[in-house]
Amino acid sequence: MTVHFIGAGPGGPDLLTLRGRDLIAACPVCLYAGSLVPQAILAHCPPGARIVNTAPLDLDAIIAECRAAHAAGKDVARLHSGDLSVWSAMGEQIRRLKAEGIPVSVTPGVPSFAAAAAALGAELTLPGVAQSVVLTRTPGRASSMPEGESLANFAATGATLAIHLSIHNLARVVADLTPHYGGECPVAVVFRASWPDQSITRATLDTVEAALPEGIERTALILVGPALGAEGFAESCLYAPDYDRRFRPQRAEGGRHGG
Repeated sequence: MTVHFIGAGPGGPDLLTLRGRDLIAACPVCLYAGSLVPQAILAHCPPGARIVNTAPLDLDAIIAECRAAHAAGKDVARLHSGDLSVWSAMGEQIRRLKAEGIPVSVTPGVPSFAAAAAALGAELTLPGVAQSVVLTRTPGRASSMPEGESLANFAATGATLAIHLSIHNLARVVADLTPHYGGECPVAVVFRASWPDQSITRATLDTVEAALPEGIERTALILVGPALGAEGFAESCLYAPDYDRRFRPQRAEGGRHGG
């Protein structure tokens, strides 16, 4: 018996991985985060599966469900939205399960920042503009931020910022970032990326608060950085005709050694 933690993706049911789909179909128990995982993904559960929405449950109750499945020898599909490597609360669940000797596995999912970038048709790293993406958030009720992990510190690098779980703190985001990026820096707010009601707001740090429509809530991702609006960036050397690379050598083998 194993508890399979599965990243269910950003919302579009067809963005579930094949491995995730097959594990769901093989598990007689499914625990899912009902506030964020679309119902359509549950269609992959086998007939007669025990399907539990964990949104109203606390950690003790979730572990109790896993413990009961373990005692019955039944595999569990534990579904979380997006990818499990960030802000999934998977770590605390795995810690408890391992303490009880219950096996676990982890299957990655499509992260929300990738779905948001796809919705924008944007590459978040452009030559000479930005070569780093910072996944971060502002402090909230569930989690504080460690000292040093401030928006100002990240902004000082000039990287593209993907700011999660922070739409309610938009005014603070703007105030913290404007001194570093400038008021004309491009911003995109992607609400419910890949869901049917997805919406995109493009603006700048100076205009985003006024531009944001009513009803944009916690499932919105804020992307900030020069790469979002860059047009005159250099082309990558990777596909340049004179770029010598392993799979497209430009010189004879002997010539590489000065022959």
